[in-house]
Amino acid sequence: MTFDALAALRQAGNPVDLLTPEQRDVLSGLTEDEVAVLNSVKQRLDAVSDAEVEGHSTAIKLA
Repeated sequence: MTFDALAALRQAGNPVDLLTPEQRDVLSGLTEDEVAVLNSVKQRLDAVSDAEVEGHSTAIKLA
């Protein structure tokens, strides 16, 4: 059976469907080991992040 990098990334909770087709094409070519590294990094980041905060932006208007 052929390894499906995008399916493995999706299963780990990576939002690959929000990427451009070109970005998905790059990710689809990853090896099983490369996907394991990305998923490991995601797990580590998720473990230390606050699930309530996705990011923020600040707008400053200069007169």
